[in-house]
Amino acid sequence: MSRPEPGTGMRRREFIALLGGAAGGWPLAARAQQQSGRVRHVVIWLGGNVSDPVVQRNAAVFQDTMRGLGWDDGRNMRIDMRWYAASFTGEELGAIAAELAALGPDAIVTTGAPILGALHSQTKTVPIVFTLVTDPVGDGFVGNLARPGGNITGFTIFEHSFAGKWLEMLKEVVPGMTRVAVMQNTGHPAWNAFLRAVNATASGMGVKVTPAPVSNPAEIEAALSAFAREPGGGLILLPSPLVTRHRDIIANAALSHRLPSIYLDRQYPASGGLMSYGPVTSEPYRQAATYVDRILKGTKPGELPVQAASKFEMAINLKTATALGITVPPTMLGRADEVTE
Repeated sequence: MSRPEPGTGMRRREFIALLGGAAGGWPLAARAQQQSGRVRHVVIWLGGNVSDPVVQRNAAVFQDTMRGLGWDDGRNMRIDMRWYAASFTGEELGAIAAELAALGPDAIVTTGAPILGALHSQTKTVPIVFTLVTDPVGDGFVGNLARPGGNITGFTIFEHSFAGKWLEMLKEVVPGMTRVAVMQNTGHPAWNAFLRAVNATASGMGVKVTPAPVSNPAEIEAALSAFAREPGGGLILLPSPLVTRHRDIIANAALSHRLPSIYLDRQYPASGGLMSYGPVTSEPYRQAATYVDRILKGTKPGELPVQAASKFEMAINLKTATALGITVPPTMLGRADEVTE
């Protein structure tokens, strides 16, 4: 059961109204089952826009996997979908997390460090399965990866050092690059760690790193316009809800300012960006469903090990490369899983 995105035009008041009206939409049989303890309540709180095909794909992967495991929404399980707008403040995230925790669901599935951090501060009892978090131990969400303990477990996306890999790949495609802008949500929990990784790699390449934290489309355009005033630039987009949500805007702005760019998800080059390299971002949602299944059957989340991504893919947009005057090395094309002509 999906809900509208609580974005810029939908703040806490509207979100509370959705929560208050959710039960009224249940089929009578489902409510009767819930009262007898047979319907389990699962909340999925995802980053991004409800209309984004990537977000829809991830939610569908989770729901389809749950259905294959015998959990049907409206029969023996109730699914509530929630959405995280990149414009939300920490206070707003905390308020929503508190409201969700107060519902006492059987499990919450979430994505990204900002949402997980908000939930972690509000409940130590509701089982939480996360996806796409980079450093759950360093951020204090779990005690260790093998036996996380507590109420949280899930699936990491990669280590912070992965950001250095993006710089290496961008430099391979654009050997003349001498400057790189690094863009992510303002105040993102992983910002400093990612930036350190890029700087560590850049120091051996003679590449100057320019931090570009942004919080809305206007800041994206302003940051790229200012950075592109000098030649030899490139763009690394760090994982964040803002980048995922506004990838079309970023791809168009990067092309307009002639900045070769790289992101983690293949949907970015599909939107006109130059290239991507990262985990198959739908896979953790399939894995999350298997963990929720085990939790609903009695396993404690703290007994389920945090797992790392194991499937990675590269995508390149040759049309964008041509527009930028870039010749992608044949060795790079040979490694790509997807090439847009």
